[in-house]
Order: sequence, then C-alpha cells, then structure tokens
Amino acid sequence: MDAVVVLVLGLSCLLFLSFWRQSSQRGNLPPGPTPLPIIGNILQIDIKNITKSLTNLSKVHGPVFTLYLGMKPTVVLHGYEAVKEALVDLGEDFAGRGSIPIFEKINKGLGVIFSSGNSWKEIRRFSLMTLRNLGMGKRSIESRVQEEARHLAEELRKTRGSPCDPTFILTYAPSNVICSIIFQHRFDYNDPIFLTIIKIMSENVKILSSPWMQVYNIFPALIDYLPGSHNTVIKNVDYVKNYVVEKIKEHQESLDVNNPRDFIDCFLIKMEKENNSEILKFTHENLAITVSDLFGAGTETTSTTLKYALLLLMKHPEVVAKVQEEIDRVIGRHRSPCMQDRSHMPYTDAVLHEIQRYIDLIPINLPHAVTRDVKFRNYTIPKGTNILISLTSVLHDNKEFLRPETFDPGHFLDDNGKFKKSDYFMPFSAGKRICVGEALARMELFLFLTTILQNFNLKSVVDPKNLDITPVVNGLTSVPPSFQLCFIPV
Repeated sequence: MDAVVVLVLGLSCLLFLSFWRQSSQRGNLPPGPTPLPIIGNILQIDIKNITKSLTNLSKVHGPVFTLYLGMKPTVVLHGYEAVKEALVDLGEDFAGRGSIPIFEKINKGLGVIFSSGNSWKEIRRFSLMTLRNLGMGKRSIESRVQEEARHLAEELRKTRGSPCDPTFILTYAPSNVICSIIFQHRFDYNDPIFLTIIKIMSENVKILSSPWMQVYNIFPALIDYLPGSHNTVIKNVDYVKNYVVEKIKEHQESLDVNNPRDFIDCFLIKMEKENNSEILKFTHENLAITVSDLFGAGTETTSTTLKYALLLLMKHPEVVAKVQEEIDRVIGRHRSPCMQDRSHMPYTDAVLHEIQRYIDLIPINLPHAVTRDVKFRNYTIPKGTNILISLTSVLHDNKEFLRPETFDPGHFLDDNGKFKKSDYFMPFSAGKRICVGEALARMELFLFLTTILQNFNLKSVVDPKNLDITPVVNGLTSVPPSFQLCFIPV
C-alpha cells in the first residue's frame, strides 16, 4: 500500500510540475491547442505526417501558433508571409538552431548545420568562403560536375536497358562531387568503402524521417536507454566520422600551407592561424563534424531529389518528351550540357523547379530558435524557443501555385512560355540558414538530369498511370517509394 501511495504522490507531483511549467512558459506566446500534462500536444499530431497536422492546426489557430512537443513550447510558422517575415525580415533573430536531441547527441553543437551562436557564424562564414574559393557556383566546379555526369551515364549504360532500382547509382554522382571538394578525391563506383558509406547514409535518411525518430526527438530522456533505430543512426554516423578522421590524418601528413588542395586543407590551415585564440572554434573535432555535415548534406538531398525526379518524369512522359525536345534543340546529342544552356531552356528550368516544389523534400525546415526575446506579430517569443517552419505551406500555397497538389511545370512559366521566378520557391529554406550548398545542388540537378535525358529514354516497368508517387516517409525528408525503371539508350 505504501508503494502505491508513493507512486500516486509521485505522479501527482509530476503532473503538477508539468501544468506549472506549461502555464509559466505560455506567457505571451501565440495561441495554440491546449496541451496535456507531460505529453503536450503529441496526440493532436500525426507522427507519420506532421506537415498535414500543422496545416490542419493552422486552419484553427492561424499562421503563427504554439505547440507543446512534450513539455517544451514550439512556435509554428505556417504560410509564406509568416515564414518570410521571420526568416528574411527578422533573419538574425530567428537564426538559432532549434533543439534536435538526436543531432545534439551526435554533433555536440559543432559543425555547420546543427550548431548555433558565434561558433556557427564563424564556421558557416568560413565554409561558404572556402567552398566558393574551391569553385562552388563557378566554371571550375562545373567541369567536375560534367565529368561526374559522364561517369553516371556510363554506369547507367551498364544496366543495358534492364529494370533497375536507381537509388544507389543516383547517389554515387553527387557524393563524388562533394568528395572532390572535401577530399580532392572521387571514388570508383565499385569501391567497397564508398558503397558502404552510401548505404549507411541512405539508411540514416529513412530512419531519421521515420515516426520513431520523431517520438525520440520529443521524449529523448525516456527513450535514450531503450533499443531502437536511433542507435543505428549513431553507429552509422560514427562510421562516417571515423572515415573522415582518417582522411584528416592523411591530409595533415601531406599538408602544404601554401598550396591547399581541398576543404580539409583549408580548415587545417585556419586551425594553425587560430592557434593562439582564447576560444578555439577551429578544432579537429569541429573539422570532422563539419566535413561529415557537408558530406551527408551534399550527397543525400541531391540524390533523393534526382530519384524522385525520375519517378515523376516516368509518371509524366509528356513532360519528358518536351524536355528532350528542348535538349535536342539547344544542346544536341554530341556535347555535354553546360550551365549556359539553362537560360535557353525555359521549359527544362521550369520542370526542375516544379520537381523541387512538388516533392517538398524537407517538409518542415530543420527547427530554428530565436536568438533573443522577440516581439513577433504582437506576441513575445522568449530567447531559445524552438521554431518550426512549414516549407510545405510555402511550396504548396494555392495563392501562388494554381494547382499546388498537381505536378505542373506551368507553375514556373508565363503566358509566353518564358521561365517565371517565384518568391515562394524555398526548397533550400531562406534567410541566414539557407542551405550552404544551394548553388552546387542547383548545378548538379540541371547537369545530371539533362545528361540522363540526353542519353536515355525512361521506361517504367508498370503502366505510368499506376506509379505511386506518395512518399513512404514524411518526417525529416520526403523519401520516395522504391521503384524500378529501364534506362533505354537513345
């Protein structure tokens, strides 16, 4: 009986503490659904499709509202106006990185993606400058992407028009481009280390987008010691990080400070210059995590977009026909596509934009946090509060895009067939934390897809009308369903 009394008292105290914390944190936060003790609003959210839940809640509570994911308040921004106001107009105030427990455990606040504060600013500034100096967005990197596009075409020819799952083949090319920038090295497509890294990065994307990981990130203290796929993520990240550490050691042994070869060399040189600083931001551990960040982000986002693109194009053969007609007219069949071609190919440009808009690769931006107490639309958001940004609500806005749930390149074409820009096009996010590799990703998508369609027709193994284009998971990333296709040489 005594044990029962203690248990009841303990639970009562926990519930009281939960009520007290939630009411004390509410302050002048935006309104939102009433949270339950401890679990907050978790029962009002479909973990399998958080984006849809946020859209439904915004219809009731408006474009700015507060959710409790567990006992912590999170402010949600829904729709172009709210997102632009926060990320662009008040960019500095919303530039913090929100709490993501799995990445806090893995990256320890280091690197370029999951860090905050002055350390993040310096590492991001250095990374952007170094990537540009190494050719990102310039002709020098374009030639590397063109070379990799040729390797990709050769690899696709080896399938001899037989049905294949393109997942890994499409990952090799963007991964090798980022490898050439970071390590000054490209892998052979049959390299066992390369294949292992590609496999585990692909596995991590699926796990991180799964419902289990959404639960883990809401209740890390309860789940941290339980078995589950979050442990697989950590093991996989350690594998990649250990490989990166070995490459850093090799670079140190052959470093020439007057002739940096790649990103790692540039970082090591910066480390030497900063050696006398009281607060060291450029350390071996930060280098390993920054390189892992760039390696992972530079591989998976582009390869997943390419895979989804092929699925959509098979579903819409009439779009493929128009793109190939433009390729024949502007590029022909006997030279590699180049970035100058893009300005003469408005329909292809519109197709690329529509692919990114439609697939909505990152439905909910990685959480931000406010860097100070912020007055936002008559509400007060306390410093450190997590901010969830629905990129879906921008990319699928029916005021900007006539049929947002339909794949239609016409969304980016004017009445004269010219390419039409849109401020609502935010697949890379916006503001201070816009994707570091945006310029490279846009170049890769154009050169890889035009090279594929220049050399191959896409043949579905089922009737295109029966192709399922619904993502299998829709958490961190929208992952397309598995499919097979035949690359038929033109």
